[in-house]
Amino acid sequence: MDGLTYTEVGATAGEMPPGYHHVRARRVVGHDRADFERAADALLAGEAQRRAGARVTLSETPMRSGTRVTMRLWVFRIPCLVVWAERTDTVAGFAYGTLPGHPERGEERFTLTLQPTGEVVFDIAAFSAPGRWFTRVGAPLGRLVQAWMTRRYLRALDS
Repeated sequence: MDGLTYTEVGATAGEMPPGYHHVRARRVVGHDRADFERAADALLAGEAQRRAGARVTLSETPMRSGTRVTMRLWVFRIPCLVVWAERTDTVAGFAYGTLPGHPERGEERFTLTLQPTGEVVFDIAAFSAPGRWFTRVGAPLGRLVQAWMTRRYLRALDS
C-alpha cells in the first residue's frame, strides 16, 4: 500500500518481522453475542482509541481497508492507514500501518473473537520501531507509552 513507512504489511497476522519491538496482549471483554456485537461496533468506529485517550478522526466509519485514521495524543499527530479489516459472525477487527509523520513505523492489529464458549476475546498484536528522531532518542519512554496505551485499549472495550 502506498505511503506506508514499513514494508512488512500484514505481518501482525502471523509471525512478526525481526528488527522491531513486538507486542502481543489479550483480554476477555465480554461473554455473549450481544457483548461481541457491541464491542465490534465500537472497535470498527475507533472507540478503543478514543476511550484510551486519543482524539480520533476516521475517513469513514466503520473502518475498512483503506480507511485513513488520524489520532492525536498530547502534542503528537499519529497518521495511519487501515491495511486489513474484517467483520464476520465471530471475528471483527482491523490493522493499521504507519504513515509519514507517525512517531513510530510499523503495524498494529486489533481483533475481537467470539469464542465457542461465548467469551469475547480482544487481541492486540503490534510491531514497531522508532520513526522519528525524537522517538529514537526517547525509545525507552516510547516503549512505556506503548505498553500504557495497549492496557488502555484492552480495557476500552470491556462490557
